[in-house]
Amino acid sequence: MRFTKLHGAGNDFLIVDGHERERDWAKLASRICDRHFGVGADGLLVALPSEAADLRMRLFNADGSEAEISGNGLRCFVKFAVERGLAALDDGAMTVETLAGVLRAEATVDAGRVELVRLNMGRPRFAPQEIPVATEAEPPLTGLSLDVDGQTLSVTCLSMGNPHAILFSEQPVAEYPLETIGPKVEVHPLFPQRINFAVARVLGRDRIETRVWERGVGLTLACGSGASAVLVAARLQNLVDDRVEVLEPGGALTLEWDGQGEVYLTGPAEEVFEGEWPE
Repeated sequence: MRFTKLHGAGNDFLIVDGHERERDWAKLASRICDRHFGVGADGLLVALPSEAADLRMRLFNADGSEAEISGNGLRCFVKFAVERGLAALDDGAMTVETLAGVLRAEATVDAGRVELVRLNMGRPRFAPQEIPVATEAEPPLTGLSLDVDGQTLSVTCLSMGNPHAILFSEQPVAEYPLETIGPKVEVHPLFPQRINFAVARVLGRDRIETRVWERGVGLTLACGSGASAVLVAARLQNLVDDRVEVLEPGGALTLEWDGQGEVYLTGPAEEVFEGEWPE
């Protein structure tokens, strides 16, 4: 089976063309994404036909669980689809069906290569049952208390089609023990479907630094939906303006949100190599 490895700001994915083939994609993801015994990646993306959009994207985390959306993964998916002729751009854009809904992506193409992708990530969702969070607190959930390891974290929770909890810190995010706190927040009883956990520090009205522990993956170099959620959480508390550069370990992403409508994410996608996985 042919696959292609791509990354968006260091968040890496393996993509396969799933047209006219059936696999146990979850089982394959856990094997092929293993960084010691497989190819190695944060997730597996499968390109499939769609009746609602130009293509359908299924996303499987490295542990085999299926996720709703990935902003970095979707940019990689668009690059793969356009450059291999699986989808044609209409006025510079295409649509992709995901578990989070049908999303529109605009591609910047140079000499036949997709260099940048601007995604409509959809509207953030704040109701506890939509995230979901097991609380009766009124939305938006800013300042939600979370007891972890004998300490109380004050987090903001929202959905970008997948669940996110954001902790704002005054210390550099590199110093926060995300590798130990992240897995405990992910499976906290308040989150019935687990959650992505981000620690963020506001550097100015137009800049934020962040690190993310991703549900079903662990520490990643970047998280597009996480960066989107961080902007929304900061904007809700009037910490930033409408357009922000979000700095992640793997690179910078540009996020836009006017406080009411859809969130837009712009960033690169790069192909690493192609390969063949034994059947």
